Amino acid sequence: MDVKRHSRPGEAPSALADARSRPTSARVGDDVLLDAARKCVLAVGVRRTTLAEIARTAQVSRMTVYRRFPDVRSVLAALMTREFSGLLQRVSESGSDAAHTRDRIVHIAAAGVSALSADPLFRTLLDVDPELVLPYIVERLGATQQFAEQVLRQLIEEGHRDGSVRRAEVVTQARSVLLVVQSFAFSLRPATADVDEAALLAEFRYLVDAALRP
Repeated sequence: MDVKRHSRPGEAPSALADARSRPTSARVGDDVLLDAARKCVLAVGVRRTTLAEIARTAQVSRMTVYRRFPDVRSVLAALMTREFSGLLQRVSESGSDAAHTRDRIVHIAAAGVSALSADPLFRTLLDVDPELVLPYIVERLGATQQFAEQVLRQLIEEGHRDGSVRRAEVVTQARSVLLVVQSFAFSLRPATADVDEAALLAEFRYLVDAALRP
């Protein structure tokens, strides 16, 4: 049935017609909803982002969003995992021309700090809604941190094999490097208010290199 036939000229489409014109949840991928959530968070921050606003931005019904995510916090968790894990995945693929694995770890760690601190979503969370980041510092490791740690474990194991990384328990070494990296990533902007960023990152590279050097 053509819904438009029942609307008089000049009338706004009915709510039923509007709902029928939207994509169904089966045809909407999660990335569409997460892209919309990202736009909302960058525009107004997390606290002012609602599922209804995400639905409007994605041009889907609110029920489509509710079926995938029960609340804004769950959308944000999925968004953070996608954005930051993707960023770290791209960073981890760099440094292939490093002299040895330790050099590559240092390169990836520094690149990760720079990329995270410059990421618009990461900066918005720290500037507008820092309390949402706090649990990942004082309570638990999130999916992105676990992904980063897994990459570090693999690289450290490679470093053990090629002799460029000091032999120790892989899990402990990876966790230690992760803690240093996230400390710099979370604090780089305020820390460089009165200290040269390039000089600070050079010191960061030295710290990571010295910690892993045989």
